[in-house]
Amino acid sequence: MSDIYHLDNVTKTYMVGKVPVDALAGLTLTIRKGEFAALQGPSGSGKSTLLNVVGLIEKPTTGSVQFRGQDVTQANEGRLTDLRQECIGFIFQNFNLIPVLSALENVEYTLYLEQRYTQAEVRERAKVAIKSVGLERFAAHRPAELSGGQRQRVAIARALVKDPQIIIADEPTANLDSKTASQILDLMKHLNSELHTTILVATHDQAIADMAGRIIKIKDGRIDEG
Repeated sequence: MSDIYHLDNVTKTYMVGKVPVDALAGLTLTIRKGEFAALQGPSGSGKSTLLNVVGLIEKPTTGSVQFRGQDVTQANEGRLTDLRQECIGFIFQNFNLIPVLSALENVEYTLYLEQRYTQAEVRERAKVAIKSVGLERFAAHRPAELSGGQRQRVAIARALVKDPQIIIADEPTANLDSKTASQILDLMKHLNSELHTTILVATHDQAIADMAGRIIKIKDGRIDEG
């Protein structure tokens, strides 16, 4: 199994007033293509910062980040934006859907940003993604007309529509009831086992940890084990 990411001795320092705070403190991590990894750690451990670095949203202060075998540590913002749009799907606990757009339009929007497809191709790919998460009957509904679980399914469809090489999820079941959370977990398991999508998910949900093939524990900005 080849590596999709390798982070070497990565630090990320923020200034809180005039005081430097290390969110990541010399972290080294490899994520293999096709694996399902759960990221766990207490609040303030660096989970969100690590997701942002892996998601190419933030650059490390020091250290290096390799993505698909290429060093992207010093890549310019245009290159990083292209990689995020083409290769990485994001799922957030608060869904981050656009309220005035329907479920289908929310999924389409991500493809319009890429400007790689015709309007007809965008619509067809979005329909396939919506169907894959079992929401074809709700495609015309706006987020306010959907349950929390349905909105999370739209978010998953939005992440899936571009055939990402990795899905990065931040507490995807945190705002869901246990039954709905279980359905979302089953869907994520299918993405990994059947579509071989790499998944990195930050979670406090033990059910996700039990499902993952690997648990990565982070503490004080460093990998604790995993």
